[in-house]
Amino acid sequence: MLACPTFNLRATATPANPDISEPEPKPRSRKLKASPQLSRWHRARALRSGHKLERSGNRVEAVEVNHSVQRTGESSSSESYSAVIDGGDEVEVDPGKPIYMVSDGTGWTVEHSVGAALGQFEHCLVDRVCPVNTHLFSGIDDVERLMEIIKQAAKEGAMLVYTLADPSMAESAKQACKVWGIPSTDVLGPITEAIAAHLGVSPSGLPRGASGRNIPLSDEYFRRIEAVEFTIKQDDGALPQNLCKADIVLTGVSRTGKTPLSIYLAQKGYKVANVPIVKGVALPKGLFEVDPEKVFGLTINPVVLQTIRKARAKSLGFGEETRSNYSEMDYVRRELEFARMVFSQNPVWPVIEVTGKAIEETAAVILRLYHDRKQRCSMPRISKRY
Repeated sequence: MLACPTFNLRATATPANPDISEPEPKPRSRKLKASPQLSRWHRARALRSGHKLERSGNRVEAVEVNHSVQRTGESSSSESYSAVIDGGDEVEVDPGKPIYMVSDGTGWTVEHSVGAALGQFEHCLVDRVCPVNTHLFSGIDDVERLMEIIKQAAKEGAMLVYTLADPSMAESAKQACKVWGIPSTDVLGPITEAIAAHLGVSPSGLPRGASGRNIPLSDEYFRRIEAVEFTIKQDDGALPQNLCKADIVLTGVSRTGKTPLSIYLAQKGYKVANVPIVKGVALPKGLFEVDPEKVFGLTINPVVLQTIRKARAKSLGFGEETRSNYSEMDYVRRELEFARMVFSQNPVWPVIEVTGKAIEETAAVILRLYHDRKQRCSMPRISKRY
């Protein structure tokens, strides 16, 4: 067991590790002097987290934050935000229970792990029954900064989720959270230990990008760079003569998410081209000359598409008369019907329903079908929605 750093706290009976002690007992409801920078950041984040004030049209003039400390053996702390708005009214704002995510690198792993876990609670998060406020702290590579965040988490009543490659840093976080009664989860440690035991090799203990870690650029890295460059040049039907060079071709009406989906797939190393389907505009001949097993159609609910198009047209500053041709429901339905006709004439193309799907979910469907086809898995050669 690696030794933990000494904390500047009043000593109590902790025989296992005399350097770490529990904070001096105080009344549960009291004001604490938190880190000014973290407190300001936390208050601002809370007000931006989607919990609107009762009078959203008024300007917020002052915000007061009261915290309660959570200690071992006690119930979760509570915090209340009161905002004074024009007119003298005071409105309670519930920022949600905080989750602190700490990483010694970019924070990608811990952020996506927490996001995946929160996906299991959409039934209550959407309705604000159990709101959550997440905070990411990346590049935390020394114990002093780590302890400042953990102390703040104790004052905020937050949960701590961390990915720390250095075993001593991870142990420090674990022991500090134990003393202060902070619920915590080590995302990286258990799986690293399991792989080390399986391989019979000790891990380096260095985060990605550490100065002592020299990772050569691989062929896969350059393949991803090439794929991104190709995909950007092929966006929105550009250079149709290069469609045959693409690994994946996406086609669908405007605002079905072709461009962000293309970029997401390109970052995984796939050369992607996307071709818009516009009623009254001929599709490029190259779309029908490429391997049909590379082509994927995208469709969407007409009501959702109209809403997206209205917002897009408004953001571009189009007037009502200009917007009507693009986002009018009859036109939207006719364009979707035209796309369905194109898809029906090319039954090998899978048609993917993107309504309500995240980019990652649509990409997962495409990649599963793409690799099934490359490995010659059995698939019905008829148009199918996914």
